[in-house]
Amino acid sequence: MTHAPAAPARRLPPAWPFWLTLTFVPLVVLAVGRGDWTVLLIPAYGWVLMPALDLLIGQYRDNADPDTPDSDLFAFRLLTWIWFPISLCLVFGTIWYLTRHAEYGLLPTLAIMFGIGVTTGTVGIVYAHELFHKPGPERHLGDLLLALVLYSHFRTEHLLVHHAWVGTPRDTVTARYNEGFLRFFPRVLWQGPRSALRAERAMLARAGLPAWHRRNPFWKYGLLQLAFLGLAFGIGGWAGVGLFAFQALVAVWQLELTNYVEHYGLTRKYLGDGRYEPVRPHHSWDSTHAVSNLLLINLQRHADHHVHPQRRFPLLQSYGPHEVPQLPTGYPPMTAMAMIPPLWRRRFNPRVREWRRRFYPEITDWTAYKNGTLPMPRGAG
Repeated sequence: MTHAPAAPARRLPPAWPFWLTLTFVPLVVLAVGRGDWTVLLIPAYGWVLMPALDLLIGQYRDNADPDTPDSDLFAFRLLTWIWFPISLCLVFGTIWYLTRHAEYGLLPTLAIMFGIGVTTGTVGIVYAHELFHKPGPERHLGDLLLALVLYSHFRTEHLLVHHAWVGTPRDTVTARYNEGFLRFFPRVLWQGPRSALRAERAMLARAGLPAWHRRNPFWKYGLLQLAFLGLAFGIGGWAGVGLFAFQALVAVWQLELTNYVEHYGLTRKYLGDGRYEPVRPHHSWDSTHAVSNLLLINLQRHADHHVHPQRRFPLLQSYGPHEVPQLPTGYPPMTAMAMIPPLWRRRFNPRVREWRRRFYPEITDWTAYKNGTLPMPRGAG
């Protein structure tokens, strides 16, 4: 089956709407400065206002020319470059204020750091994802953003494992059919770092190098994370470390909710002898809702990202509903629904079954796919 973008290529859209994500900054400053009901504005902004605007404005399916040169994308790229210094100030400035000046009590303090975690997860990790897919200085910026949420191994796991083995038993973050998020999340937290380390060791072994050679990025990951933990301690003592770790946990929770939604129940066809079909656009759930794609810099055009991982976010293409499975809304309401496994299964298991009938009518027995008992892909580390 061939897949084509939903709309013909057109000129590049303006960059300024994507800068919408910077509106999180004044919300954080307001919440930190007041410590009252304003702490609710950050999650309400992402989970209530954005979905409401998605319903009001609808979908945006136009596609930019995918061959647009990088020289025309400066304003888009700049947005991802400036987020690390902004995020650094938000996280550590907040820890400094909460541990040295504010007298809010435990619950308001945690509520503020929850909002920080929503910001570093919804914006920071999404930008890190865009950056670490690119070589050179941009990848280093991505590593800094991931270290800020103590999840540095995600770069390795995503690049070496997820993109290669999505939709197979080897991929940790492909949510299995009927697997609730409350089971998925601890599984990913446990398996992800080990999977990433195994992938780096295998790559070093192929180059004839020992597992803990200096080229292993886990050295970098560990040093960056220790540096940020040390900075949190220097600013706020053990309370600062606790607040830093709490926002990191919230951010990672946001990330893995997104991972859960992106591929839930979608599996690549097993070809026998430990082999699977190539990755295709229909192995990702897509959404072309306009406002949430601005907030998440087109992350919801996920099918094209898996086909063209190096493609920059303004150039990602949308596909039609007959080519790629579509989410009924953008990610924010879907991730909220994922937190209620019975509701999620009731809404999405029928969608997965319909996807199977549409794309794989020749497969009549899905038992092994449902139970996760398919063989590991050939060549998986």
